[in-house]
Formats: sequence, C-alpha cells, structure tokens
Amino acid sequence: MKLTVEKKDLLNVISRAQNIVEKRNTMPILVNVLLEASGQGLRGFATDLEVSLTDEIAAAIHAPGKVAVNAKSLFEIIKELPDGKIELERKDNNWLKITQNRAVFNIVGISPDEYPVFPLFTTQEFIKIECAAFAEMIEKTIFAVSTDETRYHLNGVFLEVRAGNDGATYRMVATDGHRLSMVDRKIPDAPPRSANQGVIMPRKGLHEIRKLLEALDGTVEIAIEGAQLVVRHATTVLMVRLIEGKYPNYQQLIPQGLKEHFLVQREALLSSLKRVSLLSNSKSKGVTFALSQGKMEITSNNPDLGDAKEEIEVDYKGKDLRIGFNARYFLDLLMSMHDDVVRIELNDQLSPCLVHPNEDFSYTCVVMPMRI
Repeated sequence: MKLTVEKKDLLNVISRAQNIVEKRNTMPILVNVLLEASGQGLRGFATDLEVSLTDEIAAAIHAPGKVAVNAKSLFEIIKELPDGKIELERKDNNWLKITQNRAVFNIVGISPDEYPVFPLFTTQEFIKIECAAFAEMIEKTIFAVSTDETRYHLNGVFLEVRAGNDGATYRMVATDGHRLSMVDRKIPDAPPRSANQGVIMPRKGLHEIRKLLEALDGTVEIAIEGAQLVVRHATTVLMVRLIEGKYPNYQQLIPQGLKEHFLVQREALLSSLKRVSLLSNSKSKGVTFALSQGKMEITSNNPDLGDAKEEIEVDYKGKDLRIGFNARYFLDLLMSMHDDVVRIELNDQLSPCLVHPNEDFSYTCVVMPMRI
C-alpha cells in the first residue's frame, strides 16, 4: 500500500475513528484503525463491536493495500504535521511509514487480516432527517438514560414511529426509573417499516451520532436493518448495534390529570437551583420546592456543609405545597430546554411532576419526587 493524501482530509477520518475505537483494552486489536487504499481512494474503518464507522476520502493511490495501526498514535502524528500532502506506505512487516517533506515516522502496525470483520448493510430504506433536528432529539433525551448495567434495556433511548392523521412522528424516549424525557418531531419522509415496533439505541452510539451531526449541515440518512441502526452522510457511514430487549411501557410513567401547575422563567429556576444545590446532600442532591401564591422558595440542607434558601417569582395560584426533588434531575432537563418559560404540573409531595416548555407539548419530562 502506498498513497498520497491531504492532511486535512486524513485528519478528519482519523479524528472520527479514534472516538470509536475501544479504549478499555478488552480486545487490544480494537485500538486500531484499518486503512484501505483502492482505486476509489482511502477508506478508514474503526469499531468497538458496538459502534462502527467507515469513511472515504480522495487520495492518489500508487499501490493498493491495507494496514491496521494504532488510531491514537496516528491521530497525534497527523495532527502535529503542517498542512499539505502526506505520503503513507505500508512496509513488509505491517509497519506504516508516514512521510512529509523531511519528516518520517514509522508506526508499528498489525496484519489487516486480524482486524474484525466490518458489519455490512443491504437495506435501501433510508429516510432523510435534518441534522439539527436529530441532534436536538438526542440532546433532549440522552441525559435521562439509565446507567444501571443490570437494567440493560434502559441503557439507551427508545425510538419509535407514531402514525397520525397529519403524517408520521418520530418519538424518542429515555428513562432511568426516576425521571423520563420524551420528544416528538414530525418527519416528512415515509418511515422505515422496522421502526414501527420501536428500537433501543445505546448511549455510546448516540454520543457518536451527535458528534457526527455537530460537524455536518443539512440532512443525514438513517435506516434500520436487523439489529443495526445505519446513519449515512455522503461517504461517511456510522453503524450502531441496537440494544435487544423490550422497552417498558413508558406511557404508564406519564402522570395524567395533574391538578396544580405553575409557570416559571427557565433561566431564573436554572440559576437558582445551581446555587442552592451547592449545599445539598452530595449523594441525593435533594432540594425542596415550597410553593405559595406567586412565589416558590427553594431550600437545601447538608449538616456537613450548611443550608441555603432562595426565593423566585412564579405564576402560581394554587394551594401551598412542599415537594422534594433531586436537583440534578431538574438541572439536566432545564439545560436541555431553550424556551424562556417552563410549565410545571404536579399534585402533591408524593406524585411525579410533569415539566415541559410552556405551550409546547412536543417535549415532555417527568420527575419523581423524593423525601427530604
């Protein structure tokens, strides 16, 4: 293998690849990126067996071939080289020689035959989705994903298609049993049939999809084939192995017919919670909301640190009410919202509350109370 490639193109591929590769060394082979030179250009492959990436860039191919080398080492070297053309050449011992002007690097590589078989797909049932909309849906749900490995079916975000009279809606839902986040977005394209039953997308895969989306404009294409979610943009393909299992009936977690509600400025509540939670219990992060006509008092108490109290204005006309919450849960959902006013609905100190942007029911959060 021998080729010449522009630094900026190579760096883009390697930087994406090193986000994917396995860092825990459970399988040493997975810290490598596979490079393959052919008549079409240079292709890069990276996988941790759950998330897989392939990308292709233009290159002048002098001799086809492939080699696998440490992704981090290659990235660090390419990053420090100046802009311009770089020559890559695989040596007989599977080392990779990197040359630019008077700089020469030789990286220990491995035989490409040892690299895991890369997943393939045959489906053509792709739909287009706006990068910004997809990234927003991930942002609004990923924080509520469970980190309890024993509840593996909650270790991801549930994606389903909901048919309606005015077209299809994509819904993404995440819950860890203490909170729930759900967002709906209209999708103009016809959805893939396999999405109707719903699929569970793992947290790491969603993080990598979001990184990809942040670097793109316009739309990406997505498809579901078997146990894989495929995300495609131009020559870049990201494949995510879906979580097997049945997602719980999340509808049962959404309270109905709540009797009390109040409106509050999102930024005021967010900044107040950040301050008051500084003196909350380090594990439970418990704070108390004390509601009365037109105001809410937020308090925290930690015998080892002290206590805090702050009052903010709210639009509330109901009965006096005290209820405890994990401040972290409220901070996460408030930071995922961008509206000025938030509506919070509740019954009493033992019932879950419903939070969503005022007059926008396409994004809903549920937070369970806690005893203070």
